[in-house]
Amino acid sequence: MTFISILCALLIEQLKPLRADNPIYAAIRLLAVRMEGWFNAGHTHHGRSAWIVTMLILMVPTALVYWLCVIVNPLLALAWNVLIVYLTLGFRHYSHYFTSIQLALNAGDEAKARVLLAEWTQQDTTTMDVAEISRVAVSKALVSTHRNVFGVFFWFLMPLGPACAVMYRVAEYLARAWNEPAHMRNEAFGQFAMQAFYWIDWIPVRLTAVAFAVVGNFEDAIYSWRNFANRWQDEAIGIILSSGGGAMGVRLGTPAETAATVPAVDATTLDVSGESESPPGDATSVRTLQSTVGLVWRALLLWMLLLLLLSIAVWLG
Repeated sequence: MTFISILCALLIEQLKPLRADNPIYAAIRLLAVRMEGWFNAGHTHHGRSAWIVTMLILMVPTALVYWLCVIVNPLLALAWNVLIVYLTLGFRHYSHYFTSIQLALNAGDEAKARVLLAEWTQQDTTTMDVAEISRVAVSKALVSTHRNVFGVFFWFLMPLGPACAVMYRVAEYLARAWNEPAHMRNEAFGQFAMQAFYWIDWIPVRLTAVAFAVVGNFEDAIYSWRNFANRWQDEAIGIILSSGGGAMGVRLGTPAETAATVPAVDATTLDVSGESESPPGDATSVRTLQSTVGLVWRALLLWMLLLLLLSIAVWLG
């Protein structure tokens, strides 16, 4: 049922992508804002309470409906699984930006590519050249693929199934919503959400890195992961980008010596200050975007193949 649910959800999303501004996502954003308003009194334990309550509000009904469907009719449970996976997947949420940037760069329209990248990443792109545009777009795509696809796959395989998929996506959103806005930075309230997502994502992020290595240049991916992942400001992002870059034979990340003079450094920035060795691979280019598409699709096929084999083993068992 797990393999069929994911396959159906992927097919539906390819035919009818879910808009990022849909009412369900808007309701979750509103819930996060309300929870922050009700619970935030400047202490870490308030953030922990808000996080737990938010998860209970969203996970308990999801699990109860699933169990009720299982009791009534397995086909209803399958339909519920497909719906939840469809709602939690975000494979097409960002792909239109990535594709449009790729087309703009192929056409030599750097100005349009900068505008699209700025809309997508919410950062200043006015001084970026083609190599930097490519680097940021590829980095954003790899991280988004992990958090919107592969991380969801992993948690959907857990015993609570759809409820765990909801937990993963909501945990990822709360880690951003309660830490990234200007008024929330360095506040104690968002610390628990950040720590909780770190541990929730600990295994999935490493499985994604392994998948990139298996379907790409294995030796360079593993070498980059082991030797350079810890130099990124965000460990999880470092693992994804070092393994993904190594798998494609490109360097993802730039030196962060100017971090002290830049108010908000890109989380995909690599800190190599004081290090004499740089990650292996070539600089990013327009061709790297096409390589990224191939890497992501091969990794997706690998996940689906493993899910199919697991499903067959369960059926035979």
